[in-house]
Amino acid sequence: MTVVVTMPMIGTAQAWRDAARGLINANIPPCDVSWGDETAPAGLWDSPPPPCTGKVLTVPKEFLSIARSVVWHSDPARFSLLYQVLWRLRDTPGLLQDRADPELARLRQLQKNVHRCQHKMKAFVRFREIGSPDDPRRSFAAWFEPSHFTVEPTAPWFARRFGDMDWRIITPSVTASFIDGELRYAEGQSKPPLPEDASEQLWTTYFRNIFNPARVKVKAMQSEMPKKYWKNMPEAAAIPDLIASAPARVRAMNDAAPTLPPLRVEKVQQQLAQLPESVWSGNADALRAEISACTRCPLHCHATQAVHGEGPMDAALMIVGEQPGDTEDLAGRPFVGPAGKLLDQLCAETEVDRSKAYITNAVKHFKFKPRGKRRIHQQPSTTEVEQCKWWLDAERAAVQPRVILAMGASAALSLTGNGKDMRNRRGRVHQLDDGTPVVLTFHPSYLLRLQDPDAREAATDLLRTDLTRAHQLAQNLAVRITPDGGGAPVRAAPQ
Repeated sequence: MTVVVTMPMIGTAQAWRDAARGLINANIPPCDVSWGDETAPAGLWDSPPPPCTGKVLTVPKEFLSIARSVVWHSDPARFSLLYQVLWRLRDTPGLLQDRADPELARLRQLQKNVHRCQHKMKAFVRFREIGSPDDPRRSFAAWFEPSHFTVEPTAPWFARRFGDMDWRIITPSVTASFIDGELRYAEGQSKPPLPEDASEQLWTTYFRNIFNPARVKVKAMQSEMPKKYWKNMPEAAAIPDLIASAPARVRAMNDAAPTLPPLRVEKVQQQLAQLPESVWSGNADALRAEISACTRCPLHCHATQAVHGEGPMDAALMIVGEQPGDTEDLAGRPFVGPAGKLLDQLCAETEVDRSKAYITNAVKHFKFKPRGKRRIHQQPSTTEVEQCKWWLDAERAAVQPRVILAMGASAALSLTGNGKDMRNRRGRVHQLDDGTPVVLTFHPSYLLRLQDPDAREAATDLLRTDLTRAHQLAQNLAVRITPDGGGAPVRAAPQ
């Protein structure tokens, strides 16, 4: 014998919950239950559902949340599907964690559809005033055709939103009315003859003015505002014309655009013209003092101090790294940490006297990320490198080196304007605008980060070769620049 459960159109959520509790407590399986609405006729051998007892059935909160939404879907199988999952939850409490279960996937899709329908109802209900101006509370009515039975679960939102007026939302299935602060539900009805509203013309004018013809995407618009709702929305009458005239309006906007730069551009150009030139005319002590007091970028806020370059101010070789590390930030000197020790070792192997080279960094402050008691090195940004380029240019103007060895991407970016593809550019000789040769190579810290011994040894050999090349060029060796930017040193007579 099949148990027939008839669901009312109003109060469906509570009715289904009571019926499901009675059925599950009576141990009636889903195959013996037939769910329907008030219009479905009862069969000859059908029996009514058992009464709801006081026995408590514990289910996950997530299932209750799903059921409270799914019962308002228009799918006729929604009640049986909910009861089928409820029946399975008795023996499988963790069923809701199975994301691959087809019945749960179907329930979640129905829940999503109901939520979407509620959202559309909140967005597309258009009230028209039906009361008299003399009434103490203004009265409004709206006709709406939702895709699902979402009037009852959505009406409380309208009651909170429009609590200072009386209103009715009429649909084919259920009518919600809010009169004198009390929310009621009644059977649905056909579309009533609602009066014209004078404010609709003003609203349509506003809609026309906020419509952006340059961003028309018809499919995306119809996805958010389905055409089934257009017939009950006053502004929808303007949409076809707005879409058709969009290309012409865009062309008109482009033709009317100003051809001269705005006034703020002139102000920016004046400010740029007032910036100091990147040429240093003072002495070395003044330059170090200016670098120590630098506040051109935010890095100075967290670093211990600025680290200026050191070495002879007439050095033939300038070595440029990336930025100070943790050790350099505390000591106030460049290349005294692990990378500096590796550089000292390579200088000794290539017979380069470090004390005769001017050593500095592209960025003068230590950029780091705190992690416990440690300060983890962070690569400077392009903006930070460009801000600090003024100091590197000042050091170049003061030292006037014959050759520059640029170690790492930040140094290459500051000197050549490009810090990318260092693997392929490494070993090449670039010429600056003033003719100074720049040899690009790896930064010693890059070698320290390599885990593979063979790769570290190969990269060390390349850095050693580049250091030797820069040293030889600084010792009055000429260089033949090839068209691709590379070069090979050739011995020339000392000058």
